[in-house]
Amino acid sequence: MFEIVFLGTSASAPSVHRGLSSQVVIHDEFRFLIDCGEGTQRQILQSGLGFKRLNRVLITHGHLDHILGLAGLLSTFMRWETIEKLEIYGGQWALDRIYDLIYGIVLRGARPPMDLQLVQIKPGMIFDEDDFTVTAFPVWHRGPDCFGYLFEEKTRRPFLPEKADEMAIPPGPWRRDLVNGLSITLPDGRLIHPDQVLGEERPGTRLAHVGDVGRIDELVSVVHVVDTLTIEATYMHEEAEKAYQFAHLTARQAAELAAGSGVKHLILTHISRRYRERDVLAEAQAIFPNTVVARDFDAFQVRRGECVKVDQIKDSNNTK
Repeated sequence: MFEIVFLGTSASAPSVHRGLSSQVVIHDEFRFLIDCGEGTQRQILQSGLGFKRLNRVLITHGHLDHILGLAGLLSTFMRWETIEKLEIYGGQWALDRIYDLIYGIVLRGARPPMDLQLVQIKPGMIFDEDDFTVTAFPVWHRGPDCFGYLFEEKTRRPFLPEKADEMAIPPGPWRRDLVNGLSITLPDGRLIHPDQVLGEERPGTRLAHVGDVGRIDELVSVVHVVDTLTIEATYMHEEAEKAYQFAHLTARQAAELAAGSGVKHLILTHISRRYRERDVLAEAQAIFPNTVVARDFDAFQVRRGECVKVDQIKDSNNTK
């Protein structure tokens, strides 16, 4: 399961009800902040997530409405929070602007308060953990080195407890080793192989996040049959020409992408304050009914084939 919390859902400039782009993706103990628009640190506090383990930032591109909040976030880490390492991932153009922001304005010759790493990414896998991966893929927007991110749980073979019960395999380390794909020898001398108690492989949950983007044709294969796609919908179709001019999508285009690529659930964000939310939603749902428009502090749990809105992400390890 992945969890996604929307901290800011406005396009280009904040509105009364929407902050600038930022969201957190959570998988077990891992937390990824995607983009960091101005005011993100306050949104983090208001959401209840806090700052603990928020040490990986994935930047979609280098426009100011997606990176300016890094200055305030770093300032907070310098004065109030303890964090040993902060990794900021992005394309080179974005990292060049972030370097100027952090070292030219925030630090001004001072040393970072933690191990600060600016990590240039290329298309391909950027994280490979025990049970999930994160892959960066290129998107077309104004400026070079713009990326989306695909979060994928690895395929797994479920443990079949009824089979283990039939074979009188005791609970404890024997079952744990079998789940991990290891053969075991029981105290009575029997040799048990994983194939005897594991089911068929099941694909894991897949969540795709796309920030600002102006074309959908290059994304069809990337987001094919993902469980949830989050993507911008800055314009409505009546202004499709302007959307293309500024390399953004309309709500209709986002819905067409979801419908044409077998996406299970669609979440729209990066909403312009020039439109009413219900109109954006109606335009998308006319093509892809399983669409929602995210609001600030909306939280969703994404499982295989499911995307469920929850009242609040509960993080038992949080210390605000």
